[in-house]
Amino acid sequence: QVQLVESGGGLVQAGGSLRLSCAASGRTFSSYRMGWFRQAPGNEREFVAAISRSGGTTYYTDSVKGRFTISRDNVKNTVYLQMNSLKPEDTAVYYCAADLQFVSHNVRTGYDYWGQGTQVTVSS
Repeated sequence: QVQLVESGGGLVQAGGSLRLSCAASGRTFSSYRMGWFRQAPGNEREFVAAISRSGGTTYYTDSVKGRFTISRDNVKNTVYLQMNSLKPEDTAVYYCAADLQFVSHNVRTGYDYWGQGTQVTVSS
């Protein structure tokens, strides 16, 4: 079992920044890949970013490349999502997830455990 707890969401103006955190517990953190997804009202949950077990490889959806940075601290058992140059279309509930399958980093069904989500609202 893996427990995930997100924090750091909030309301920010367009062009601003936020850093999301996701604290993990229950299994050896460095043994699984981590991802961030988001879901806006009326939309499917979509992939945002993922990071390998060591942190050496990262993946991003095209719409956030150059603006968002995913990182992890395997001592603190935490994964981060630094979000810069935020846009109103980034408004969503953001979820972190743990991947123990290593099948696909950007598919929702490839992840085994999920946090409860944190709301990010970007005003124009």
